[in-house]
Amino acid sequence: MAKDKGHEDKGNSKLKRKEYEKELRRLQAELCHLQAWVKAKGLRIMVLFEGRDGAGKGGTIRAITERVSPRVFRVVALPAPTDREKTQMYIQRYMAHFPAAGEIVIWDRSWYNRAGVEHVMGFCSKEQYEGFLVHAPIVEGYITRAGIILIKYWLEVSNEEQERRFEARIEDPLRQWKLSPMDLPSRERWYDYSRARDRMLEATDSKHAPWNLVRSDDKKRARLNCITHLLSLIPYEKLPREKIKIPKRSNKGKYDDEATLKGKRFIPEKY
Repeated sequence: MAKDKGHEDKGNSKLKRKEYEKELRRLQAELCHLQAWVKAKGLRIMVLFEGRDGAGKGGTIRAITERVSPRVFRVVALPAPTDREKTQMYIQRYMAHFPAAGEIVIWDRSWYNRAGVEHVMGFCSKEQYEGFLVHAPIVEGYITRAGIILIKYWLEVSNEEQERRFEARIEDPLRQWKLSPMDLPSRERWYDYSRARDRMLEATDSKHAPWNLVRSDDKKRARLNCITHLLSLIPYEKLPREKIKIPKRSNKGKYDDEATLKGKRFIPEKY
């Protein structure tokens, strides 16, 4: 697990929007260079994002994927297992989404549901929970030995900030969809989730798949810190780009292709 080398108190100074957007754009450009390298070298990468409800996983993932190709950066956010999936090996439904060559799979929650919400809310047995904590590092060892780069992040949000974000979800129609049936019970079981977090980090932190913790009370800083760290973990180079010249339109088969659209159903132009 990434060691806390001394948390510097940033006080109440938040990044100005222009400063944040400038730095984010620079980092997103680097993600584009990483993308080209991953495609060229056929790398397979998985990045897991875990954390309490409201920790900022979705926003961080959006910051990573905003400017890159969804054919390379693929986000996976699985719903609750179906009745059929419940009869399979626990890891089986996740393996169907593992990366092929030239892909980066980003998990918005992962198989670590079993160590968190499933355990705390009673969706799995004690035997299943204990078995997961034993077997997860073993399975992840197979994953990394198969050549997949596996990176795990835990976003840590404070009690006060989580409460503030939940209240914002209740009031803001643009965020209300984020309020899940599990959010409110998770508030009541804060310390149960804390103990589950502690046990998970202790049992499943390994040399081949260590946990990296991200302080996420300040969303902007968390996103920049996380992207910077992610880029530092994957060796890549900026590949030279061939000069591109846009060809002129050919006049072969020329006709009035705008006239043929007259009378067609265009949407109203209100803006």
